[in-house]
Amino acid sequence: MKIYNTTTGIFIESEGSIFLSEYVSWDSFINQPDLFKSVWEGLSEKKPLGNKDILNELVIQAPIQSQEIWAAGVTYTRSRDARMEESKDAGGGSFYDMVYDAVRPELFFKATPYRCVGTGDKVRIRKDSTWNVPEPELTLVINNTGNIIGYTIGNDMSSRSIEGENPLYLPQAKSYDGSAAVGPCVYISADPISPETKINMQINRWGTTMYAEEISISKMKRGHVELVEFLFRECTFPFGCLLMTGTCLVPPNDFTLQSGDVIVIRIDHIGELKNTVA
Repeated sequence: MKIYNTTTGIFIESEGSIFLSEYVSWDSFINQPDLFKSVWEGLSEKKPLGNKDILNELVIQAPIQSQEIWAAGVTYTRSRDARMEESKDAGGGSFYDMVYDAVRPELFFKATPYRCVGTGDKVRIRKDSTWNVPEPELTLVINNTGNIIGYTIGNDMSSRSIEGENPLYLPQAKSYDGSAAVGPCVYISADPISPETKINMQINRWGTTMYAEEISISKMKRGHVELVEFLFRECTFPFGCLLMTGTCLVPPNDFTLQSGDVIVIRIDHIGELKNTVA
């Protein structure tokens, strides 16, 4: 099933039909006990509004209300190699190699809800950065008790020139207005998402495909439950949170985003997150 947060309510897509939830608060909706079971059993008492074409008439927002967005780094080999390369001149390259093999993962705060956008909205690149890339990431939707209740698509916009200058600049490279996009929905299931799930990203510039690549999340070194356990060790999240799980799709070093570029990220089961660079 897929859950959409829209300007007119919370909608549920199940087997091609669309239902309206009785919940008006996204925070309350995602923190129901046993979300999948609650939603699935509730559908038996609902009449569908129609088929999924109804979604074309809705204004779909980012699937977030009061949730913080966090991110995990160096969870794929390609990400480790890219960050080692960008930081080698600053003497920080070895840190990424060390964290890749360490027990403790790299976790960092990414964005508040108001710094995040949804599908169809504009993401931003920093004016003081010369090398900027999107990072497509399977994103965990976690409730206030620390349980993974669903999955969405995340775009972790990154200023590689700033991070490469000094690893201590990571917060500035990662967190700024318009630095995160999530959506278009939350995919919920009775079972964890398949490790064979594929992430695909395309970057288009004025009709020309500048980058296109695909990867399976089975290439990820860290486990989802493992990352959540570390995140919740000393942090509470009264409304739950979102956790981006890292990327393995990294454009070549001679590529940087430009205003007007269109970033399209697709993940099996979830759908498509599409954003234009402001």
